[in-house]
Amino acid sequence: MDANTTFSAAELSQLKSLHRELARLASAELKPSDYSLLRGYLRRADGTSALSRDAFGLHPLLTDLQTAIIVATEIGISRGSLLGVMLSRPVIAGVATADEVRADFGGDVARIVHGLSRINDLYRKNPVVESENFRQLLLSFAEDMRVILIVIASRVCVMRNIKDSDNDDARRRVSTEAAYLYAPLAHKLGLYKLKSELEDLSLKYLEHDAYYHIKDKLNATKRSRDAYIERFIQPVSQRLEAAGLKFHIKGRTKSIHSIWQKMKKQRCPFEGVYDLFAIRVILDSPLEREKQDCWQVFSILTDMYQPNPRRMRDWLSIPKSNGYESLHITVLGPEQKWVEVQIRTERMDEVAERGLAAHWRYKGVRGGEAGVEQWLQSIRSALEAGDDLQLMDQFRMDLYEDEVFVFTPRGDLFKMPQGATVLDFAYAIHTKVGNTCTGGRIGGKMVTLRHVLQSGDQVEIMTHANQVPKQDWLNVAKTGRARSKIRQALKEMDARQAAYAKEELERKFKNRKLDIDEPTLMHTMNRLGYKVVTEFYKALADGTLDIGRVMEAYMTQQRYDRGELAQQTVSAEAYSQPTNAELASRDTRHGDVLVIDKNLRGIEFQLARCCHPVYGDDVFGFIMAGGGIKVHRKDCPNAHRLRERYGYRIIDARWAGKGGTQYAITLRVVGQDDLGIVNNITSIISKDEKILLRSISIDSHDGLFSGTLTVMLDDTSRLKGLMQKLEGVRGVKGVTRL
Repeated sequence: MDANTTFSAAELSQLKSLHRELARLASAELKPSDYSLLRGYLRRADGTSALSRDAFGLHPLLTDLQTAIIVATEIGISRGSLLGVMLSRPVIAGVATADEVRADFGGDVARIVHGLSRINDLYRKNPVVESENFRQLLLSFAEDMRVILIVIASRVCVMRNIKDSDNDDARRRVSTEAAYLYAPLAHKLGLYKLKSELEDLSLKYLEHDAYYHIKDKLNATKRSRDAYIERFIQPVSQRLEAAGLKFHIKGRTKSIHSIWQKMKKQRCPFEGVYDLFAIRVILDSPLEREKQDCWQVFSILTDMYQPNPRRMRDWLSIPKSNGYESLHITVLGPEQKWVEVQIRTERMDEVAERGLAAHWRYKGVRGGEAGVEQWLQSIRSALEAGDDLQLMDQFRMDLYEDEVFVFTPRGDLFKMPQGATVLDFAYAIHTKVGNTCTGGRIGGKMVTLRHVLQSGDQVEIMTHANQVPKQDWLNVAKTGRARSKIRQALKEMDARQAAYAKEELERKFKNRKLDIDEPTLMHTMNRLGYKVVTEFYKALADGTLDIGRVMEAYMTQQRYDRGELAQQTVSAEAYSQPTNAELASRDTRHGDVLVIDKNLRGIEFQLARCCHPVYGDDVFGFIMAGGGIKVHRKDCPNAHRLRERYGYRIIDARWAGKGGTQYAITLRVVGQDDLGIVNNITSIISKDEKILLRSISIDSHDGLFSGTLTVMLDDTSRLKGLMQKLEGVRGVKGVTRL
């Protein structure tokens, strides 16, 4: 058997332990026949590529068992999901079919296996979601809600097991994806425990020093924190018992990731974060008394301690769309410390911990599920239009944003993400209403379509038949649905305008008794600076390109094609001159060679201005939202932010071939202000004929000087040599690259 699929002694022991644990947890869910059938399927998959280890050396059968246990313990969904996790491997291996699974286990299990198989196809070559796969991933998610829950559990399993992996690059990329995609998914579905674990593990792998700094601080202050929580809880318990309430109270330290975010947002050290923990009051109340009992606890607490009205959150009256219900207040506790208190019932707490799946245990409590189904429907509509990268950015924003609640004039309630505008609300009502929106009326006052909505607003949308979507509406809209519908409308408008411009051009040619030759027209478009046909006709439609100029250029191109003109004598007026950016791009494409991703050459790219990469620098590619690739140095000051927020857009890049293009590099020089220092610096540069000095600026103050000089050179080896020579100049204390 292939060593890549065999188990070590430790793994065999772990396999037996996991099998016993899953059998115990699933005893009430699985049928007696399920066990023997499942073993048969796994034996058929044994030794196949489906059971090969992944990029981290993890055995898939072990991770599947661990994922199934997470599903059973943390989420609590039943037979179909547990079997779906274990049966996806044989189907992926091709030793079993979906029809066989359907016949042996039922259509419910087969549907989940199908969704998991589709997702496995995306991860087969790379353990990270790439932008081109994101649309397919969303489609898989939107098919069956349980697939989302299982994939989140699977990602938690992977994150738990990669701490000792030697594949640091893959670990960082998986961690970035976990923080970017799966933690927001878990948040949206109410899986707060798993969401916190994903965020903490991502921080551990991506910001190792910050993670352990906060962890050590928490451990050092644990005793005093526990003592304070006890002092707070004791008098509260006495008052609640006197009121005849059934309850239990616990303190919960905030996650390391949450504390780190507060430290960054507030720009303060660990000691400056005052709300390191929260107190949770959990009531044992029947369904019909839940709200009444929660408000009674609120009344008792605010009688005992001064509340902060600005930090009150009422998710009892209107639950979040993921089903989360709770009452959050912040009170001034003993020793004048602000303490957050969360008031909820046992049912609400289970929904908060285990998310949407917990709703299935309570008959008649379906509000959260309907809300998430509405969210999934918005994903489906967003898939109809829009670029994958823009969709991915918007997807994450929609997941993490808090909600505001607004009403139509008839009293219909709409949940919108915080920051949503009147334009977003118009598109939430109907696409046609959004496309013709001119503004709104709130509280009897007219507001623009840019107006940001607040909870409780009653909004009347104003429309006009002649209104059409504008390009800048994409900057106004905040929701994924609105932005996708605007893009779709703009594309349709561009298509109509292009068709009209094409008809107009054909009519002009016909009037001049000219026949349009497509190859000649394409050459003309290229010479005029248009690489895409739609952009060419759009320029004709909006008047930025004159039809007369096009016809003159076309006839000149015809004469050149017939050999009547040499290429260099083509009328300069007939064609637009290339810009400096285009010339630089041509030099980059035909001079230095950059290999993008695995082995792609000839890809158009731009060099980032923030770090000015030079041939020979360690670089990476960043896919721009509007298309194209921008190349950054790996030590670029913006690299960390790009990897953290847009890790899915990062692609590998490396230099190949030979240098030759000259690059503008800025150096900062500091030292003692000696007489002739500028001459000494410039003389070193002038001695190297392959280095050109473009500018120099020196300032002196109190016997010291600092300055910047910009030079043109062709690679990093020449740059390093220049910096060493400059550092050797008498009086120079340091030379750094900007």
